[in-house]
Amino acid sequence: MARPLWFVELVKKSFPTRFLLARLSRYAGLRQVIDHMLFAGDDIIYLPKDNVIQVGVDLTRPSDVILPSRVIEHFIQEANHLWLMNFCICRAAEGCQDYPVELGCLFLGEAVEKINPELGRRVSKEEALAHLQRCREAGLVHLVGRNKLDTVWLGANPGHKLLTICNCCPCCCLWRVLPVIDESISRKVTKMPGVSVTVTEACKGCKLCTRDVCFVQAIHMEGKTAVIDETLCRGCGRCVEVCPLDAIELTVADSSFMAAAIGRIAPLVDLQ
Repeated sequence: MARPLWFVELVKKSFPTRFLLARLSRYAGLRQVIDHMLFAGDDIIYLPKDNVIQVGVDLTRPSDVILPSRVIEHFIQEANHLWLMNFCICRAAEGCQDYPVELGCLFLGEAVEKINPELGRRVSKEEALAHLQRCREAGLVHLVGRNKLDTVWLGANPGHKLLTICNCCPCCCLWRVLPVIDESISRKVTKMPGVSVTVTEACKGCKLCTRDVCFVQAIHMEGKTAVIDETLCRGCGRCVEVCPLDAIELTVADSSFMAAAIGRIAPLVDLQ
């Protein structure tokens, strides 16, 4: 059943309390309830920004370079039902001033038919791809996967027929809770397969990458060198992009990462 607008407004108003809910998940009794209600069956992958990835192929042949956004394009081409939200609920709830609120999530699968029509609209594959390009140009980062939270606040069931493609900013993203939520839940949101982010010897300790760039607080200073906590890093690549000395590198160990990502997510959601 589609959620009424008053329910969506309630979700917006309660959004700032997500950090409290995340901390409560660390208590065994509450963890099981929270996980069952909001995160059961989740598997979500953050995709690096296309412009920061280094893949082990001949870069003199651009056609050989498979970019992370191709993962999403695959699912769009496979889907028979595509739904574009009129807004990003995270940025709307936080009153974001730095990134466009109107660039909302894209949902795929038959469950989109249950979303309140006042919240968005059905779109073509071409419209979906154009929307994602606008999101990348605005500096947003894609994530893709099965996310029970979306089935809950949208009333879009069943969960195995809803695929989420979210476009996240570092300041308002729901998943800023990852450093404080229980590990059993946080590990459901991961890097793209094969991704590694490292700080090289070129780092001079300017600290720019530590200033409201990493949404999961995975970068800190040790002396005059930036250090990345691989247990927290989700490989989005924002730190790579802001480094003035190109001292942070994002690499993918295997150029077959696209097949690995698709192979992990595809069995979780029926897009037909």
